[in-house]
Amino acid sequence: MGNEDRVFIVGHKNPDTDSICSAISLAYLKNKANDTTHYHARRAGQINEETEFALNYFGVEQPKYMPNVGTQVKDMQIDEVEGAPDGITVRIAWEFMQESGIATLPVMDSENRLEGILSVTDITQYFMDSYSKTILSEAKPKYFDIAETLNGSVLVGDPEDRFTEGRVIVAAASEARFLGYLKENDLVIMSDRTDMQIAAIEHGAKVIVVTLMNDVSAAVKAFAAAKNAVVIATAFDTYTTVRLINQAIPVRYLMRKEGLTSFRLEDFTDDIREIMAKKRYRAYPVLNHQGEYVGMVGSQSLININKKKIILVDHTEKSQAVDNLQQAEILEIVDHHRIGTVETINPIYFRGEPVGCTCTILYSMYHELGIDIPREIAGIMMSAIISDTLLFRSPTCTPRDKAAGIALSKIAGVNIEEYAKQMFRAGSALGNKTPDEIMHQDFKKFIFGETVFGVGQISSMDADELAEIADKIRPQLPVEASRNGMSMVFFMLTDIIEEKTTLLCYGKDAPNLLLDSFDVELTGENADTAILPGVVSRKKQLIPAFMNALQ
Repeated sequence: MGNEDRVFIVGHKNPDTDSICSAISLAYLKNKANDTTHYHARRAGQINEETEFALNYFGVEQPKYMPNVGTQVKDMQIDEVEGAPDGITVRIAWEFMQESGIATLPVMDSENRLEGILSVTDITQYFMDSYSKTILSEAKPKYFDIAETLNGSVLVGDPEDRFTEGRVIVAAASEARFLGYLKENDLVIMSDRTDMQIAAIEHGAKVIVVTLMNDVSAAVKAFAAAKNAVVIATAFDTYTTVRLINQAIPVRYLMRKEGLTSFRLEDFTDDIREIMAKKRYRAYPVLNHQGEYVGMVGSQSLININKKKIILVDHTEKSQAVDNLQQAEILEIVDHHRIGTVETINPIYFRGEPVGCTCTILYSMYHELGIDIPREIAGIMMSAIISDTLLFRSPTCTPRDKAAGIALSKIAGVNIEEYAKQMFRAGSALGNKTPDEIMHQDFKKFIFGETVFGVGQISSMDADELAEIADKIRPQLPVEASRNGMSMVFFMLTDIIEEKTTLLCYGKDAPNLLLDSFDVELTGENADTAILPGVVSRKKQLIPAFMNALQ
């Protein structure tokens, strides 16, 4: 299946429950409404415990990981050039390359793994530079391959045996001079003179190639068999035979085996473009993830690449989006946040509504298209609404969110209050998590003018647990700021029951931004902590206040 009929639906990095469940639910909806295009949910980061609980509870498989939507080798036009076995002769390889119009031939082993590369340049350079009389025996061709190259046949000897030592010579001199030049195990190209044929065999020739003939005398064949010699007959003349015989060597003898440049289907074109510019080969072999050969690509294949088709859910901020988004074709966005920094080349379908959760929008879309919501999809959509609205306690919650959440809970067959307690408990059980894992469980990066800052959030129904997390996460703030080039980092510890947030901050300007945004006092040893009563939403309460202060 090519990219032309596949669309990937993906949420933001460090995905929360809405990001993951929206991607899954929208993919299901799109596939039910469309028979030709296939929609696939993907995730741009690791799922957190809350989301994992929801997916496991309703038996839904988590989306495959897609951290980068840049174009890859598998998105290029891959020429299905047939690979050649390493035992075929140079003549057969040359004829195949000429007929196919290719300049580079991949050579395979018995398991279809790339063993070497043979190019037109390799062949021509070999025949232009080679003067050795022993090159044929060094390559160790089968007698069958020698005969086939000469359009002849093996009359005496085992065709599967190999010519492994000796020179290639022509019996063109007088008998006495020729026999004085002949050495044991040589291959002799000669005419139809029976006496010379027998004399050559008697003086140690391993192979005689008789030209302008399809057969030799019975006496010669009998004598050769007795001496364990090989007789090959060809209808070609001596000149043609001499010109062709070295083409009987197997390609493994000429192919390049060391320092091969090959690409994998999963390699990104940004990486291979640099390699192609440096190497300047005509074509490069492509391997699958198992190392098996699948075809060839050249630099011209970089011109028309099939971009990945993408639908974004639950975000419009480029800083939160999957890597290399600019190389993909965005078809659609479904979101409930402010319009961010994502840009598109072409007009797209955009659905953004001021509700508390993306899945609330999807709930409406299901009804608009008249598509029934199955229990497992209803369950994860309900989970997303519970998470984003803190079970309808968040100021981001609208009547539509509450109505959708309750309706979905009935389809899912659960008590929404009891289920929410279990889900929040699973999401805040972070005892075994590292500070880095806690930080990225729900973390978003924001860019406002020249100001770059990040905000993470953890929600819990247990105040003591939030206090433990605060001690654990505080040293991680400067690490996160340094790693991602952010001037400020904030972390929200939200108490669902008390409907308040303990906010940790880091950065030279962070305390001032906090004080300009809220009427609070900073506490803690480093004056880096504030209590924000009634503040539970990053999207609706914290970020807008920060933006107003920055303006």
